[in-house]
Amino acid sequence: MISDFHFLRPFWLLALVAAPLLVYLVSRRGDVRSQWQGMIAPHLLDHLLVEKGGKRRFQPVHVTAALIVVAAIAVAGPTWQRERPPFVEDTAPLAIAIDLNPTMNATDISPTRLERAKLKVLDILSLRKGSRTALFAYAGSAHMVLPLSDDAALVKTYLAALSPQIMPVDGKDTAKALQEVEKALAYETVPGTILFMTDGVERAAFQAFSRYQGRNALMVLGIGTAEGGPVKTADGGFLTDATGSHVRSKLDVDALKALQSASKAEVATVTPDDADVRWIVRRIQTNFAAKTAEGLTRWHDAGWWLTIPIAVFGLFWFRRGWTVRWAVYLFAVALFMGNERAQAADNRFLDLWLTPDQQGRRAFEQGDFPGATEKFANPDWRGAALYRAGRFQDAIDAFAETDTAESYYNQGNALMHLGKAEEAIAAYKQALKRRPDWPDAKQNLAAAENFKVAKDKQEQDEQQEQAGIDPDQVQFDDKGKKGTDATIQGEPQTADMWMRNIQVSPAALLARKFAIEAKEATP
Repeated sequence: MISDFHFLRPFWLLALVAAPLLVYLVSRRGDVRSQWQGMIAPHLLDHLLVEKGGKRRFQPVHVTAALIVVAAIAVAGPTWQRERPPFVEDTAPLAIAIDLNPTMNATDISPTRLERAKLKVLDILSLRKGSRTALFAYAGSAHMVLPLSDDAALVKTYLAALSPQIMPVDGKDTAKALQEVEKALAYETVPGTILFMTDGVERAAFQAFSRYQGRNALMVLGIGTAEGGPVKTADGGFLTDATGSHVRSKLDVDALKALQSASKAEVATVTPDDADVRWIVRRIQTNFAAKTAEGLTRWHDAGWWLTIPIAVFGLFWFRRGWTVRWAVYLFAVALFMGNERAQAADNRFLDLWLTPDQQGRRAFEQGDFPGATEKFANPDWRGAALYRAGRFQDAIDAFAETDTAESYYNQGNALMHLGKAEEAIAAYKQALKRRPDWPDAKQNLAAAENFKVAKDKQEQDEQQEQAGIDPDQVQFDDKGKKGTDATIQGEPQTADMWMRNIQVSPAALLARKFAIEAKEATP
């Protein structure tokens, strides 16, 4: 801490020179002997001067000099520790990539490796309440299940739907999964953690882990045992080889150790208690603190603490003959005049020091979003507070007061919360007209279009079901307009919107989504 001590604005320390200079000049002006010693002989001057008895050593000039010294140090900004800037989340985002290879149905971990992995995810969610978590699934292909969301119930819903049967491509491609997760987290403002829950990382993926240069921390939790166990099939039986014997899948512990040695990934194996979960959560926060300290933090200005001694020194100016007392009475009258109640007086007191937008931001940072909506004068900030308070239509009205790219972008986010995909698409397009190269708006536009396509497809399927048509297989409309998978940037709640409004089973939705993505990725 001592080694980190410095001043944010050191040039203000030059004001310290004014303190001794002021004391010297005032002392010279009050020294009658020095003023006359050049004109009157010293032996006569001693008899002509009348010295004041009990001369005070503590004078107003000394208080003024002390105020200059303390104020100069305060304005120079002493600091020795860092702080995160406002509006940065207190907890790190977490992206969990779950291996859905068929071997994850091995029973060496009860009830199966996959089910135990799901239970571990639930434990992580309970320890990280309010934090944002994203889900990914991978086998021979990699797919986003759910973007970053702080809605634990939504995460649990789609977590329960994960199974090897929904994966369109067999095999295991952990390197592809790392690439997909990193792409989804590319626009995050804070570093996060990527956690792989798998029964093994193929050695072909080691190079991708060793060359990883992203800002997100990598962690791998091995699910399984070295002894292995039989693998369950979808029909409840067990996977067998050509001889009819049960196929046993073993956790390659040596490969996990080799991965840890070859890369910066932190590797651990599953434990029967919650020791592994607590280790994961602890490492997530440690990695987050280390990463934010590298560039996302700022130095905490401790100069404001010196306002206390400044106020103490200021009390001396109320001594008789040192200042005009009526100033304090004017301040009291201005503060308490009128017949309003005490609460109104408190509001007037804040108005003396903070603008409405500053008061709104103060409430916003404290999580009082309804209170912030009443304070903000800036329509963009008021809209942000209304958005956080869940008043999406009012937020749209506030954002609409300005004609900027950010205004249309925020309107699109709020419209997605209301399920108005067509209007949201129009808003995102207006934002892109004003900022053509805005990646967040492009991502949100693609997600809104995906949502509209999926919803139209759902309505079409419902109409077919009502007409008694039972299609034998899934048909892909290659001629129709295709969207691209994207992550909505901005408010994390918006990212969940398109999944919330599709009223089909999560497993069926994911299977269809993964199949479309795999088909589009095929050259």
